Amino acid sequence: MLTLFATPKPFQGHIGVIQRNAIKSWTMLRPSPEIVLLCDEEGTEETAQEFGLKFVPDVVRNEFGTPMVDSCFKAAEEAAENEFIGYVNADIILLSDFMPAMEQVCRDRQHFLMCGQRWNLDVEEPLAFDSDWEECLRSRIAEQGNLYVRTGIDYYVFRRGLFGEIPPFAVGRRGDDNWFLYQARMKKATVIDVTQVVTAVHQT
Repeated sequence: MLTLFATPKPFQGHIGVIQRNAIKSWTMLRPSPEIVLLCDEEGTEETAQEFGLKFVPDVVRNEFGTPMVDSCFKAAEEAAENEFIGYVNADIILLSDFMPAMEQVCRDRQHFLMCGQRWNLDVEEPLAFDSDWEECLRSRIAEQGNLYVRTGIDYYVFRRGLFGEIPPFAVGRRGDDNWFLYQARMKKATVIDVTQVVTAVHQT
């Protein structure tokens, strides 16, 4: 019922470690979402093959080689097999509360944008995804994590076609998250903040 997509950076060093942590956490969501990795950065195709994910290499980039948000969203919607689509930054761990929240929103609203704040947590190592990994991570968040400000939005869930034409934002730069909220409101969509029921972990 849901397609998640992301535009990872090259899988090098610490960035590679935390992106693999994030992507592995998405594969453990239930019900299982379809997952699409965009752009042909180093290691992305190999990671998609390892986890059995879709890989879409070709997106438009700017003169500095940075992927463009409008091209990424268009490519994701074309590749997606589901009506509902979620964008998530490639360093964000999602826990088991994500899919139930998404399902509840989909039952209650037809025209919506679901988003929320993130928890910042220092993560330097590959996580051991054994039977109690989520419980251990939640304990670390309670002890060491901090809830980031409202302007830091690292995931969205929406129905295909909500945004229409997206301006030529560059991935990872300022401004696009505010535009998505504004555009959803302009399209008369219900913007739903799920921060209190979804724990999204940004690995710093």
